[in-house]
Amino acid sequence: MIERTAAPLLGCDLPDGLLAVRAAEGDADSFAVLVQRHSRSLLALARCMLGNAQDAEDAVQDAFVSAWRRLPEYHHGAEFRTWMYRITVNRCLTMRRRRPPPLSLDTVPEPATGDAWSQPARFAEQDAATAALSRALAGLDAGQRICWILREVQGLPYKEIAHVTRTSEQTVRGRLFRARRSLQEAMGPWR
Repeated sequence: MIERTAAPLLGCDLPDGLLAVRAAEGDADSFAVLVQRHSRSLLALARCMLGNAQDAEDAVQDAFVSAWRRLPEYHHGAEFRTWMYRITVNRCLTMRRRRPPPLSLDTVPEPATGDAWSQPARFAEQDAATAALSRALAGLDAGQRICWILREVQGLPYKEIAHVTRTSEQTVRGRLFRARRSLQEAMGPWR
């Protein structure tokens, strides 16, 4: 992951737009501030979309590399954050399409048991609920899943989601309505 943690970077108080202009002119430190500022939320988005921390890190790193190369194309009318969300979402979708099909549960070895003091029933229930939510999210079409993650996990407003997904706010609202309804039905037994 592209990250700097050694010393505070100059320009940390500058707005994203100005940092993006500087980065487009070749200022690597300005781009490093943008990476540091947005890495955490982009990683969370990618983890939700891909379900795997390593794949999420790869997707976000690829997104930042792509952004660095495409900075001259960046239109400063849009927020840098929104632009990065779009690049990251597209990278995650590409990775999902190229991913091999999941293994069946019969081929996965049984995990080692934890220590005697753990609460296996609680962990099993929590894992089952998480797996049910993952399956329910995977069952949504890509548009619904992206809108739900951007709204419910990332907290983006409808306008930004519309910009990221290149749709209208009304389309975003419709996709969210259908996604929430599907997830509510799928997660009904877990209430």
